[in-house]
Amino acid sequence: MLRINDTITIADWELSESFTRSSGPGGQNVNKVSTAVELRFEAERSPHFTTSQKVRLKRLAGRRWTNEGAIVIRAEETRSQARNRELAEARLVEMILAALIAPKRRIATKPTYGSTQRRLVAKSVRANVKAGRGKVEDAE
Repeated sequence: MLRINDTITIADWELSESFTRSSGPGGQNVNKVSTAVELRFEAERSPHFTTSQKVRLKRLAGRRWTNEGAIVIRAEETRSQARNRELAEARLVEMILAALIAPKRRIATKPTYGSTQRRLVAKSVRANVKAGRGKVEDAE
């Protein structure tokens, strides 16, 4: 079980882990020990989230979201399997918490009278500058 917040706890059936060998430096250890963790969370089938929360979670997950509706997080930063597991779970919790926050609706407002006047004055000043750039005619 993975605890997200006071109300949401993810059950074991929603999570699955697989371990593979990490890439990159590490000497002989990297060739022998499967330290990289691939954490799979069945987000689409999870009963804890509303449809809008799942949509936000899908947008946050990006390419980590599979066609089956699962989120796959891979962690291979450290040489310890336990630490990589903690890192993967922490990333999942962070992503879910971000998806739970509904964005604020923008309230449309009108520009103030003063800002409109300043804009119009600036436009007329600029127009006069540009009007003075025409061809110079002889006064003969």
